[in-house]
Amino acid sequence: MRVLICDDHTLIRAGLRRLVESFDGIEVVAEAASADEVVIRARQSLPEVILLDLSMPGRNGFEALDELRRTCPESAVVIMSMHDDASHVSEALARGAIGFVVKEAAPGELEIALRAAVVGRTFLSPQVSAPQLNANRAQPQAGAGGAYALPPRQREILAAIGAGQSTKQIAADLGISVKTVETHRARLMEALGCRNAVELLRTALLMRGDL
Repeated sequence: MRVLICDDHTLIRAGLRRLVESFDGIEVVAEAASADEVVIRARQSLPEVILLDLSMPGRNGFEALDELRRTCPESAVVIMSMHDDASHVSEALARGAIGFVVKEAAPGELEIALRAAVVGRTFLSPQVSAPQLNANRAQPQAGAGGAYALPPRQREILAAIGAGQSTKQIAADLGISVKTVETHRARLMEALGCRNAVELLRTALLMRGDL
């Protein structure tokens, strides 16, 4: 796995690089110290995962995230931040991040987040996931009627997507073909107004409490 690290503190980047490269099969291919630099380095190095700090001088991590989603859509972005409130997590996910790790996290959490991101799965540090889900449940649900308007099979598949299961895992668990799961996913995206797989995953996470 190819990883790009973006943090404006040199010592933190150095420590993160040593930690990330201690994980089996993971290589740090570039570093950046600002929002502008991370976009340049991402274009040059084509990382599979970008580990992005939110608090930086000049443009912040959210602004960098917006540009990265436009210019490097194939690179998954995991946010790394000192902030652990639901508003920061919600905004990060809404802007296209696939993971959120607090800087106080154990090293193992960072490894899990990186490995989840490279296969398209969302990981949130435990200290932010519970308040984030509670906050999201208070928001209006996507689609007319929310989860209750979906057919039972689509609700099952949406719940499995929210649990981080792959298409093959869902097909095996439900005893249906991969093609059938893909058809249901396409119908879910249409019904819920999702433009891509990341938006479908985000919606599945938001609706988990109602499935």
